[in-house]
Amino acid sequence: MSASRRSGTTDELGPDEPEPPERDGSDLLAALLDGMDAALCAFDAHGVVTHWNREAERILGWTAAEAVGRQGFAGWAVRSADAAEVEARLLSAMHAPGRQVHEFALLTKDGGRVLVRTQSAAVRGPDGKPAGVYCAFSEVHVQIDLERSIALSEALFQDASWGVVLVDADLRPAVVNAHAARALGTRRTSALGRPLGDLLSQGVEELESALTHVLAEGAPPAPAEIWVAVRTPDGDRRRCWRSGFVRLASPLAEEPVPLGVGWLFQDVTESKQAEQEASQLRFRTNQLHRAARAAAECENPAEAATVHLDFALAGFADHALIDRLTAGPVTDTDTDAAPIRLTRLAATPSGTPGPSRLDVPAGLPVRYDDGHPALQCVQRAGSVRAAAGAVPAEQARAWAQERQWPSDTVHALCAVLRSRGRTLGVVTFLRGGGRGPFERFDIAYAEDVAAHIAMCLDLAEATKET
Repeated sequence: MSASRRSGTTDELGPDEPEPPERDGSDLLAALLDGMDAALCAFDAHGVVTHWNREAERILGWTAAEAVGRQGFAGWAVRSADAAEVEARLLSAMHAPGRQVHEFALLTKDGGRVLVRTQSAAVRGPDGKPAGVYCAFSEVHVQIDLERSIALSEALFQDASWGVVLVDADLRPAVVNAHAARALGTRRTSALGRPLGDLLSQGVEELESALTHVLAEGAPPAPAEIWVAVRTPDGDRRRCWRSGFVRLASPLAEEPVPLGVGWLFQDVTESKQAEQEASQLRFRTNQLHRAARAAAECENPAEAATVHLDFALAGFADHALIDRLTAGPVTDTDTDAAPIRLTRLAATPSGTPGPSRLDVPAGLPVRYDDGHPALQCVQRAGSVRAAAGAVPAEQARAWAQERQWPSDTVHALCAVLRSRGRTLGVVTFLRGGGRGPFERFDIAYAEDVAAHIAMCLDLAEATKET
C-alpha cells in the first residue's frame, strides 16, 4: 500500500492491484458467535432460526446448516407435544422488557434429551421495533455448577467462620473476607494490595515461602501450622494459624495462568498452647521423677540438692543458683527482725555446660543490694520474677551484673526454699535472651523443684547437727 493511501488520499488503483473485498461484518459476527462459551441461537419475528453457533451444535448435535431456516424447534429440537409451549415462551421475550429465563428439555440429534436453561431477549430493528429474539442456553447441570461456584465464592468471602484471603501473584492480598480481616487486625479494604510484612511482624518469611511454593508447584498435601505475630495498635499478638493453600488458575487460558493463591486459615492458638503446656507438664513431671530417683542415690544431701537443680534446668532455664541463709534456717518472725544475709551454696557453670558445683568449703556471703529479687523472695516467703525489659544489650548486661548474675541473663525467677515452716534460702533460675520470660506456669514448676531442694538442705542441716 502506497504512502498516499496510508495517509487517507484517494489515488487510483494500479492496473495489477486487486480491488479490496467489501466486508459487511458477517464473517466477524460468525466468528464471535462460534467463539462463545454459551450456546446461542436466534429467531426472526416469525420464529425462523437465523443463527446457530458451534456450542449449540456441541450440545444438541445439530449443525448450523441443519438448524438455520427451520421454523422454531418443533419436530427436531423439541417434542411435538411441547413445541407450541416452548416457542411461545421464547418468542414472548420480543414483547417483554429485559431478559427472560426458562428451563425446558431439548432433543439431541441422536434422540436424547437435554435439560437446558435459557436466557432470551428481544432483538430490535433499526426502527426500534422487535425484529426477533436471541436465545442463549446451556445445560442445567453446567449452569448449576457455575452458580454453586459463585455462591461458594460469595459465602467464603462473606460468612465463612475461617479466614479466606486471595493472594495475587505478587504475594499481596487481593480479596479478604471479614474473618481474615479481624484476624489480621485490620479492615477488609485496608489490607488489599499491602505487603504481608505490613500486617505481620513474624512468620512472614515462612508464609511467603509457602505461597511461592504453591504458585510454582501447586497445593501442599496437608494443612500447615504457621506461627505469626500480628501487628496491632496494642503491640504484636502471637497466633498460630492452621493454613491450607490452593493455586488459582484462569479457566479461560489454554495453558494454566496463575491468578494467585487461595489461602484459608483457622486460628488454633489456644489448642496449640494447650498441647504445648500438656507436653511440657509431662516432661517436667518426668524430670521431677528422674531427679528424685537420682537424688535418692546420693550419700550427701547437699549433692542431692544439686541433682534436683541439674534436672530442673533441662528446657527450663540456662543457669541456676542456690543461696542459703548465713545464720541458718529462720522462721517468718525472725526474717522480719534480722537483716538477711545469703551464702552461695551451689551454682551451675555459666561457661561450658556441666553439673552444678557445690561451694560449701568457701561459704562466701553474697553481697546482694537492698531490693535484690533474692532478698525480696526471702522477705515475702514467695516467688519473685524479674526481667531486664526491652533495653539495649549493654543495659541488659549492666542490669545482670548489678545483681551478680551471668552477663547474658535477661529473665530471673527466685523461689524460696522452705521446709518444716522455716526459710532455708533461695533458688534462682536464670534465662538468657534466647528464651522468653518466666510465666505463671513456670512458677509452679520452680516451686516444686524448690520444695525438693529445701528437703535436701534441711536433711543436710539435720545430719550435720547430729
